[in-house]
Amino acid sequence: MSKTTGYVVSVHVGTREDMSKQTAARVEVAQDGFAGDNHQGFTRIAYAGDKDPQGTERRNERQWSGVSAEELAQISADLHLSKQLSAEDVGANLCVSGIEGFSALPRGTRLAFSSGAVLAIEEYNPPCMDMGEKLAGLYATTNDEGFAPRDFVMAARLSRGVVGVVEVPGAISETDSVVVELPWEPFAAG
Repeated sequence: MSKTTGYVVSVHVGTREDMSKQTAARVEVAQDGFAGDNHQGFTRIAYAGDKDPQGTERRNERQWSGVSAEELAQISADLHLSKQLSAEDVGANLCVSGIEGFSALPRGTRLAFSSGAVLAIEEYNPPCMDMGEKLAGLYATTNDEGFAPRDFVMAARLSRGVVGVVEVPGAISETDSVVVELPWEPFAAG
């Protein structure tokens, strides 16, 4: 297995209806997600445009969401924002740094934290118009022209982060190290 090491910039739990998360120095992670978070649970209800018909109860592959500080900085630059996007405002539970191509990590990748907690990536987290609309109301641009929700979707289309499930419960804190364990590929050379 190939490994890369990064670190935790911040951790967050969402308890509001506006898609935002609140920063915490440390978060307990249970088998069903981040303790107290809106997305905690073994199952979830499918939303409009989901894999299953809206309203269907399904397995929760979105127990947590994560972004990278480097990708948030690039999205912010592409949108010409006067301040950098925050993980809290984009609704992420976890912000990491030092992991190149974080949003492109494949399904099955494990994020092993120095505390012993392990998260598994299920899929890429595509940007949406609702989030773009929220952010357009919160962030100013350097040219004072603002941006449209679709501008966020286009700027973040390959760098919005990932979602996944908890493999091993524990605690995750700011500054923890995180080892990226890519899934084993049976036909990979070397």
